[in-house]
Amino acid sequence: MPDANTTPAAPNPHLAPYQARGLKGRILSGVQPTGNLHLGNYLGAIRNFARLQGDYECLYCVVDMHAITMWQEPKDLESQTREIAAAFLAAGVDGTKNAIFNQSAVPEHAQLAWIFNCVARVGWMNRMTQFKEKAGKDRENASLGLYAYPALMAADILIYKATHVPVGEDQKQHLELTRDIAIKFNNDYHAPDFFPVTEPLIFGTATRVMSLRDGTKKMSKSDPSDYSRINLTDDADAIAQKIRRAKTDPHPMPETAADAEKRPDADNLLGIYAALADRNKDDVIREFAGKQFSEFKAALTELAVAKLGPVGAEMQRLMKDPAYVDSILRAGAQKARALAAPILADVYKTVGFLKP
Repeated sequence: MPDANTTPAAPNPHLAPYQARGLKGRILSGVQPTGNLHLGNYLGAIRNFARLQGDYECLYCVVDMHAITMWQEPKDLESQTREIAAAFLAAGVDGTKNAIFNQSAVPEHAQLAWIFNCVARVGWMNRMTQFKEKAGKDRENASLGLYAYPALMAADILIYKATHVPVGEDQKQHLELTRDIAIKFNNDYHAPDFFPVTEPLIFGTATRVMSLRDGTKKMSKSDPSDYSRINLTDDADAIAQKIRRAKTDPHPMPETAADAEKRPDADNLLGIYAALADRNKDDVIREFAGKQFSEFKAALTELAVAKLGPVGAEMQRLMKDPAYVDSILRAGAQKARALAAPILADVYKTVGFLKP
């Protein structure tokens, strides 16, 4: 289990039912089905999903509604939704114990999102940096969904009254918005503690994986060079070739963490090794200090193939059995709706929606 930091602001009354069952709380987390899952997705999120399932009640969502804030080819969206579900399963998430589902199969997400659109303030949305980054200079042509999707993200979490959410650096702001929406809803409707103020689970080492071709840029599926990333479906030969061709510098391996920080390509590879080996990066630096990159790359290749090879092979197997993957998604959606429906009913009653 990786180190995780929680920063509770106050005792959370929503935790008691889980603690009575020997659990720490309920988690909701999701991944967009935009294809080409890579090492960064695995180390930053998907691997941790399996590690959390012993300590939390877990709901893992393929966020297909978020995906269409940017136009998606419909057939690709279908296959990529299955691919994400297959990755969850291949990484060790138990689909019979946890809910694995696609967001659009649980309409309560969208229904709560509309209420949150009315709770959230425009000023809050204007501060969301991801909209500015994704919309770029041509903001007038960006979709309304892209602007408003942080409210849907809040609904994803709070429709289950999730107590914790695993977050990366780029999602901290959206979780803060979720917390603000929960607090404002509770205050506006004089319903103290109706929604929990969800806490972050922030994982430590090497959750931010950089490009194999440029250690200053984040590993991304949109990079035109396939050699910039290790895809989860890459076989052993592809993994070995990409690591062999990964950018380095002419010097031997760094001898200290301070030296590594000045050499982003070397630092990235050391971080990947540490994350895959579940080791402290400083220990890895000491082990390979002063050695040639060729020796280090050979060790990294062996480790990456051992860790990622079985995941990729299982993903490939599952993708050849779409009926099975769909059955997991259907069952997961049923579990999710069973949790979400009564919460939404309580929200509607609290807001004052008439049920004739």
